[in-house]
Amino acid sequence: MDTIQIKDKRFTISIPEEHILREVDRVASAISRDLAGKNPLFLSVLNGSFMFTADLMKRITIPCEISFVKLASYQGVSSTGTIKEVIGLNENITGRTVVIVEDIVDTGLTMQRLLETLGTRNPQEIHIATLLVKPDKLKVDLNIEYAAMHIPNDFIVGYGLDYDGLGRNYRDIYTVVND
Repeated sequence: MDTIQIKDKRFTISIPEEHILREVDRVASAISRDLAGKNPLFLSVLNGSFMFTADLMKRITIPCEISFVKLASYQGVSSTGTIKEVIGLNENITGRTVVIVEDIVDTGLTMQRLLETLGTRNPQEIHIATLLVKPDKLKVDLNIEYAAMHIPNDFIVGYGLDYDGLGRNYRDIYTVVND
């Protein structure tokens, strides 16, 4: 499908699944190389990162663990600016290497809040792995070591990303069409 309709918006394919998976392979290889011997805890930020996390974890070649956290900052097509932790982290991360797995870093405010929250739990180190970064929209300075792709400041859906809860199931990433 080259074009999809979700509610009142049309979207056209912008990043095909094959390209996404090539970049996931690259990120997984880098993480596996850089964090060998550290038994990292991957912390997947739900809901949007579930597809990226699943594909990334299938490609990680080192011993590791996974957990999940849910933060919310989006409503419709824009960030609300308010970040709310919905489901917390139950694992003890003291002295651990943690890799936050995110679908997209937009303003960076959600990531900054998560880094602050995790920092109070005394991890040895925290790394960020994200499928997408919107560099033109970043409001905070973040050390994003593992970014699969940089994209323009367009609204997108697919591969875990949604528009009002819909569109997460598409294999490709679609960009909104401005009529």
